[in-house]
Amino acid sequence: MEERLKQEPSDVVKVVLFGPESTGKTTLAELLARHYNTVWVPEYAREYLQNKWNSEQKVCEPKDLLPIAEGQIRLENELTKKATKVLVCDTDLLETKVYSEAYYVGHCDPLLEEYALKNSYHLYFLTYIDIPWVGDDLRDKPNERERMFAYFKDTLEKYNRNFVILKGNEETRLSTAIEHINNLIDK
Repeated sequence: MEERLKQEPSDVVKVVLFGPESTGKTTLAELLARHYNTVWVPEYAREYLQNKWNSEQKVCEPKDLLPIAEGQIRLENELTKKATKVLVCDTDLLETKVYSEAYYVGHCDPLLEEYALKNSYHLYFLTYIDIPWVGDDLRDKPNERERMFAYFKDTLEKYNRNFVILKGNEETRLSTAIEHINNLIDK
């Protein structure tokens, strides 16, 4: 089990889009990957949970979190091998940990927590809640955006993660992210 949650070593710069639902993470991941002519790692939970919803009309349960985490790391490890100098991750296990705690009264599977804290990235982009919320089958917290943003920010601070808050429209967010990634590449 542990091996299925472990990152494979790599020399690419890894950045994570991190934050509450419907804050532009996927759009920005796609734009950054295009800009750097690289691949991006989609959020495995969306596919997994959409399939669950479509087939069972059920939402995420605690038993789903480890399979989601395994799928996320599997995708990341596969796509790391295809990345150029940058790998853009639409999410990571730390985000899965945040959602686990937010939805399940502070609970997070110890194995998920271990690898959420052990796996590493060069930079997190914390996406602010200043863009309109868009609903879908999986999003369910339109009235809790401020609380969730604070939870995500507190988590990054608690675990001493290197992060930048992205605010503003798509172009502003993209240019800010590119500036910070370029600084990492140039080091």
